[in-house]
Amino acid sequence: MEFLFNDWLGTPVWFWLSFIGIVVGLTAFDLGILHKEDKEMGIGESLKLSAFYISLALAFGVWVYFQKTGALGPEVGADLTMKYYTAFFIEKALSIDNVFVISLIFTYFAIPPKYQYRALLWGIMAVIVLRGIMIGLGAAVVQQYEWVLYIFAAFLVATGIKMLFAGDKPMDIEHNPVVRFISRHMRVTKELHDQHFFVKVADSRTGKLVWAATPLFLALVVINLADLVFAVDSVPAVFAITTDTFIVYTSNIMAILGLRALYFALAAMVHRFHYLKYALALVLVFIGSKIFIADFVLGGDKFPPVLSLGITAGLIAGGVIYSLWKTRGQEEPDWPAAEGPDAAKRHIDELTGGKAL
Repeated sequence: MEFLFNDWLGTPVWFWLSFIGIVVGLTAFDLGILHKEDKEMGIGESLKLSAFYISLALAFGVWVYFQKTGALGPEVGADLTMKYYTAFFIEKALSIDNVFVISLIFTYFAIPPKYQYRALLWGIMAVIVLRGIMIGLGAAVVQQYEWVLYIFAAFLVATGIKMLFAGDKPMDIEHNPVVRFISRHMRVTKELHDQHFFVKVADSRTGKLVWAATPLFLALVVINLADLVFAVDSVPAVFAITTDTFIVYTSNIMAILGLRALYFALAAMVHRFHYLKYALALVLVFIGSKIFIADFVLGGDKFPPVLSLGITAGLIAGGVIYSLWKTRGQEEPDWPAAEGPDAAKRHIDELTGGKAL
């Protein structure tokens, strides 16, 4: 059992396993007990579950402090804990943008609310793996070539500036090359089949029963593609805060775990957070420029982590408050995609070239 106390990427193996155990346990409890049956989640339940996940993430930060303090000393432990909280708040705020995109995807495929939670849950499980791969590759590159952090920083500054001046442009699902490829090379049904991603249906040409994907599976694919796009911004942002792989991964996953609960609380009012994107843009500019400030202005001294957390939290809080104030009284805008089962069938036909079963 000695291997449990060996370091892996700077953190003891037992601590990694403990975190994985927490994620698996929460997912099993969520899927097997809280939502064993498909049902629509109310806003009240969504807010309570969101509060639970946020509280758990904050408590995990305390555990990180004691673990890192015991291994590396109180100063390092406090520093890494502040970086964990900073990364968590950034990821949590970025996930609000994710909510809008997910809403569009579910609307496009006409997925009823009672099936959305299960799709989100499986989507987040895929995200946990995909983010792990991306973070692992990023950590390997940064460890080998530390100057890559400057590229990450410059990319974040450029992305933030672009966000400040770019207009709102909805995700183009119909012309996404990956979605079109999957749709035209797999059997796809025109209609949903409850919560199933794959079902056996009669082939229109042979009459034999064949396996076919459902619109729910296509929605799941698009949600994961959207997350990969978001990860291009969020993963470099966390690496710009810390290169500790454990902090990078756990802050990402802790923010994502509560996304499915947060979705149902925000989906109906996501238009109220329109101006948050400008605050997030400033956060990305700040996080990216922080590296250059530390190395070329402060002479290599670290940017104070408490100050970094304060500025990040202040910008995000300011964006939320201003958005809620500016959009008070506004009604929910019409979705860019047509709603309803008939529209969804038409979308499936367009994606499959008229070959949907």
